[in-house]
Amino acid sequence: MPSPFRPARELLVQYAHYHRDRRNIATHFVGIPMIVFAIGVLLARPTMDVATPVGELLLTPALLLWGISTLWYLTRGEFMLGAAVSLLNGALILLAAPLAAHGVATWLAWGLGLFLLGWVIQFLGHVYEGRKPAFTDDLIGLLVGPQFVTAEALFSLGLLHGLRDEIERRAGPTHIRDLALPA
Repeated sequence: MPSPFRPARELLVQYAHYHRDRRNIATHFVGIPMIVFAIGVLLARPTMDVATPVGELLLTPALLLWGISTLWYLTRGEFMLGAAVSLLNGALILLAAPLAAHGVATWLAWGLGLFLLGWVIQFLGHVYEGRKPAFTDDLIGLLVGPQFVTAEALFSLGLLHGLRDEIERRAGPTHIRDLALPA
């Protein structure tokens, strides 16, 4: 089993091999944030008040997961990308938290509903790709997904040219696959 502590470049190239069809990438721009948001909803319970030097902090499993994943992203060797994906994930988790304040049925309906819908969108993208999702071969792909989408967004803003060029050199350019041809 490959190490989960490989550099971001290696992880992103591996992930990109499963994500070259532009329609698949587009579905990931919807599905992955939806899944992260849903995880934020589902893990916003239970809460625990923690005293800090600056006041009370409301700690949740979602915030703990965000903190651990942030450490992982920031130590993969692409600091700007790690910071960007951590900020985006943090924003989604903070936006999701109020849904946990509702009754159990509403909390679960939002959390599970968005989680399942996000995965349906992801799997639809892989129909266009003609390949299974990356996480089926390497579970670390579940963490790389948000990193990949963030990298693609930064590439579209003209940032991280070297990273984009290396991914395209090693995994190939993006394209639109002819669905009439075998994958």
